[in-house]
Amino acid sequence: MLRLPSGRLVRGRGLRHPLPDGPLPHYALYLLGRRPPQVPWEAEWLRWPDFRLPADRAEARRLFTEAWDRAATGRVELACGGGRGRTGTALACLAVLDGVPPRDAVEYVRAHYDRHAVETPWQRRYVRHFTA
Repeated sequence: MLRLPSGRLVRGRGLRHPLPDGPLPHYALYLLGRRPPQVPWEAEWLRWPDFRLPADRAEARRLFTEAWDRAATGRVELACGGGRGRTGTALACLAVLDGVPPRDAVEYVRAHYDRHAVETPWQRRYVRHFTA
């Protein structure tokens, strides 16, 4: 679970792992190279192959903003296969939307979510150039 500076909470996870205990999300954004399985909550899919960047950056911005907005009042989940690279990158972008400077967002997510988040140099560069 990542607490953003505003207090918004967003659960990041790897879909290869079992669903964690606790309340189900109201909304989820799945960051995968192929369509995710159906879930009983509202979910959207951003085509994003493993170790790469989102296929459609404008759509990524729209969906990150949607997730950030929804986190103000509901339970939001971001997930990829392992829960670190793509999920960490998306969480860092949400941190930027929440006011964290882009140059500090990766370290914020590593300190507050997973120390291995945002796995590749191009994912780190993507976050540094992401603007609110």
